[in-house]
Amino acid sequence: MPLAERYDLALVDLDGVAYRGHEPIEGAAVGLGGARARGMRVVFVTNNASREPESVAGQLSGLGIPTEPAEVMTAAQAAARLLADRLEPGSSVLVVGGAGLVTAVRAAGFVVVTSADEAPDAVVQGFAPEVGWAQLAEAAYAVERGAWYVASNLDLSLPTARGMAPGNGSLVGAVRAATGVTPDSAGKPSPAMYHMAVERAGAHDVLVVGDRLDTDLAGARAGGFAGLHVLTGVSSARDDVLAQPGERPHYIGADLRTLLEPHPEPTPAADGWWVCREAAARVVDGVLELDGPRAGADEALDVVRAACAAAWDAADRGAPLDASAVPELVVPVTTEG
Repeated sequence: MPLAERYDLALVDLDGVAYRGHEPIEGAAVGLGGARARGMRVVFVTNNASREPESVAGQLSGLGIPTEPAEVMTAAQAAARLLADRLEPGSSVLVVGGAGLVTAVRAAGFVVVTSADEAPDAVVQGFAPEVGWAQLAEAAYAVERGAWYVASNLDLSLPTARGMAPGNGSLVGAVRAATGVTPDSAGKPSPAMYHMAVERAGAHDVLVVGDRLDTDLAGARAGGFAGLHVLTGVSSARDDVLAQPGERPHYIGADLRTLLEPHPEPTPAADGWWVCREAAARVVDGVLELDGPRAGADEALDVVRAACAAAWDAADRGAPLDASAVPELVVPVTTEG
């Protein structure tokens, strides 16, 4: 059956899934609107800590995806909860980031400071376009003096309309290089935000949807949730084939319209082949062999699914797979409709 009918809640990433920068991603509004019409609830779970849920909900609504602030879970909220696990209310926290992180930290009962000279109990760092050397330096001074260091996430890159840009993990790297201290991270791949969202929604059958294997899908595996990888952001179909067990998706789709479709399961066949409808794949002497039509999106996806089944089976059996022999697996983009 379609995923929107199989699962009652989708935990959907934002950057690279619903939008790219300020631009909508093809099929996002259609896919999410159709999923909601079939009874699936949606909560957007993002490693971006720069904005408040109200701002995120407003952007999504403007892109044709009606969203309430309560349907947005940010890494800023997860970071604030992580702080609350150790610090007493009223503790001082040096915030390096945007308005969303400041709001979440204050809402958790902490005093926000801006200077290491105020002797903060903790430093929390999240991405914001305005973060620069002065804020990073204050964070380094405070961490060097013993403040607990927390990051909203460790994503090295961030998809934008113009391409890949440095993410929070890259900015955290500057403070880490200066201090030698690695922060505790509240964001994905930790499943903490997923569990918070599920607790809020009261759901039972949960599907995590994301574009990055090392954060979204790794978090799904860590939290015990089914994961859908959409090929609209950072990780590629080739990355799926080469994925480590802890990052493997349960489903693969071109974009969010895949929520409205059933997903065929590859099955083993003779001579080591794995078959998915008209597509087939196997690993022979470390080389991935592919067979089947790839002209359309559905046919190309079936090749990817069969390739993943064959490659993962070989890897789990201890059979070597030559990564250099795994081609780029292009899935054509279909127009809205």
